[in-house]
Amino acid sequence: MEQLNEVISSISSFLWGWPMIIMLLGTHIFLTFRLKVPQRKLFTGIHLSVKKDKENAGDVSQFGALATSLAATIGTGNIIGVATAVSLGGPGAVLWCWLTGVFGIATKYSEGLLAIKYRAKTKSGKIIGGPMFALERGLNMRWLAILFALFTAIAAFGIGNTVQANAISENIAMSFGDEFDPTKVKVVVGVAIAMLVGLVIFGGVKSISRVCEGMVPAMAILYTMGCVYVLYVNRAYLLEALQLIVSCAFSGQAILGGTVGTTVMAAARYGIARGLFSNESGMGSAPIVAAAAKTRNPVRQALVSSTGTFWDTVVICAMTGLVIVTSIIAYPHIDYTDGGMLTKEAFAMIPYVGTPILTFGILTFSFSTILGWCYYGERAVEYLTNKRGVRIYRVFWVGFIVLGSIMSLNVVWNVADIMNALMAIPNLVSLLLLSNVIAKETQHYLWDNNLDEKDTSEIEEI
Repeated sequence: MEQLNEVISSISSFLWGWPMIIMLLGTHIFLTFRLKVPQRKLFTGIHLSVKKDKENAGDVSQFGALATSLAATIGTGNIIGVATAVSLGGPGAVLWCWLTGVFGIATKYSEGLLAIKYRAKTKSGKIIGGPMFALERGLNMRWLAILFALFTAIAAFGIGNTVQANAISENIAMSFGDEFDPTKVKVVVGVAIAMLVGLVIFGGVKSISRVCEGMVPAMAILYTMGCVYVLYVNRAYLLEALQLIVSCAFSGQAILGGTVGTTVMAAARYGIARGLFSNESGMGSAPIVAAAAKTRNPVRQALVSSTGTFWDTVVICAMTGLVIVTSIIAYPHIDYTDGGMLTKEAFAMIPYVGTPILTFGILTFSFSTILGWCYYGERAVEYLTNKRGVRIYRVFWVGFIVLGSIMSLNVVWNVADIMNALMAIPNLVSLLLLSNVIAKETQHYLWDNNLDEKDTSEIEEI
């Protein structure tokens, strides 16, 4: 098992090395300038996200689609992932993570546009879409679409299920200390999570989106407010932290009084990688739910989708990064060599509220990720099996939550990383080869001021 994990880990490290980073970040930058910097319309997207296009085709509101996407995206990567980037690449990794989010807005925008452009309708009237439909209907590459769907269905069990369930059970078991057997606590927690998730997912996309609409804003706002409070407590070190983040990002200087060295390459690599992994721009997951949105044209939903990367990385990851760096400066005895422990120790330095803020963030972020990724996996299975396998997939989904709560996740993490990388490759193919379509739609609806115009194209029935 150890040797197998080493092989899988090596494959994962290769796939998420510089080639993948260059592909993803390169796509972000290319689409940013190809589409004339759609980031300029970020506040328009935020405004549209809370408006409803009730009379248009779709299963959920634009905000419901965004909330479900954010539910899947905002997870342990926003907390543990940022700390890991800092521990491996130094404080400068925070700036690279943030820049990745800024450029990634264009890619998330493009994914949302293609999701609406090439979505389809089932015989029962349900709207479905995602990169598999863009690949099949836009590029006539059904074989690549099948691969994307297969990778998505498998990856969901890793990043979206077992890893998240484990994070919840580990945190709750730790909170009990030595009073109860940790394994028994994890089993009970796993069963409880499985029951709660089952109640939601068997109601379909409308049930998932309703829960996410209420849960995601609340958890994000409360976590952000908690981070603001921590930064207020650490306010004396805030300016120094910002200066350290910027200087370490570009100079490769030693940090923390010269005790730890870092390089520009290390800061860039880990900051970019964690940013890409956190916001999922380019991975192809978010457009699966964006396709179900009620919207009058592809660009409106594209703008709404693009705000997901802003909230996830530009806001939440940046806040987490500042909390960690200010805490490192304020409390230099913190062990910053372990990403997971770094997060816990950084928040624990704040009396009374630090640990509860972190625990609340991990529990709610992880639970919402389980819901969002279940929807992604279901749609992938529906594409592959024409709905026949969806109910079976849901049963397995609930069962794997219990399994993930008690198992060791080293192999699972690495397999999930591999599947996520393999998802990104066909999705990037669709984005790059269909960039002319994206640019044409963007020019007409956005830059020619036709954002309120209704797209009269018929949604094809499959």
